[in-house]
Amino acid sequence: MTGKSQLGDFLQARRSQLRPEDVGVPTYGERRRVPGLRREELALLAGVSASYYTRLEQGQSLNASAEVLEAIAGALRLDESERRYLHALARADRNRTRGRRPAPERVTEATAQLMDVLADVPAIVLGLRSDVLAWNRLGHALFAGHLDPGAPDLSAQRPNMARLVFLDCHTRDLYADWPSKARAVVGNLRLVAAQHPQDTALHALLGELSAKSTEFASMWADHRVKACTVAAYEMRHPLVGPLTVVQQTLSQGPGPTMVVATTEAGSTSRAALALLAQAITQDTIPADPAQTAPRAGAG
Repeated sequence: MTGKSQLGDFLQARRSQLRPEDVGVPTYGERRRVPGLRREELALLAGVSASYYTRLEQGQSLNASAEVLEAIAGALRLDESERRYLHALARADRNRTRGRRPAPERVTEATAQLMDVLADVPAIVLGLRSDVLAWNRLGHALFAGHLDPGAPDLSAQRPNMARLVFLDCHTRDLYADWPSKARAVVGNLRLVAAQHPQDTALHALLGELSAKSTEFASMWADHRVKACTVAAYEMRHPLVGPLTVVQQTLSQGPGPTMVVATTEAGSTSRAALALLAQAITQDTIPADPAQTAPRAGAG
């Protein structure tokens, strides 16, 4: 998955996505054999020699300074997340070591207490590789009600949200704009892979997803980076119908993160979520969810 140089792969991909007209490079009507900018054009924009940039992109130079990386980031018009990713890749290439087995991930007592307090809010706890370490009843019902609610308690059976988004038809149907959710998942995995280049379990997951999903393989090759911190998604829940939620990632530094889903006060989405909470509390399923959800919103 990493190739000869992760940094070089990223630079080449982003250079090919940047059109000459985007950065004011004249082409004089010439036919160009490759998409995007040429190496020498990017080097000129960054203020470095073409030969040095070529070595950097080919993985033959692993000692780029922070100043050079910033200059290249500016030439490529990277945003803040992409800049951090660029520096993380450079560090990973400089400090190549053998892969190591990941340490077991667990939910802390403090996180468990927070999950208990958030009983009325869908919440799930995700590990480094998007493994579901825990969920509350509403989080399970919203994101993966078709799965065994006790699955996160068994490390060998833990669901993986990245795997669900790309390989599970229920999760795919759950998102009205599935490509947007899928790109966010890939962008977040890109960040994690750069920060933990020696994680063998992560690389195994990336290999599995690339082999089983052509869409994942295409998005991964695109080298887009995105931190999944706050995003609104329209969901089509099989029990309560359509609702729009804001998924927010709550992080306390290294370790598992919590994802919560909130809805706008007084909205039909809030009513649909309340209906779902009522259904799981009473262990009942609405007879006709498509009709029930709108009536709840009107009330």
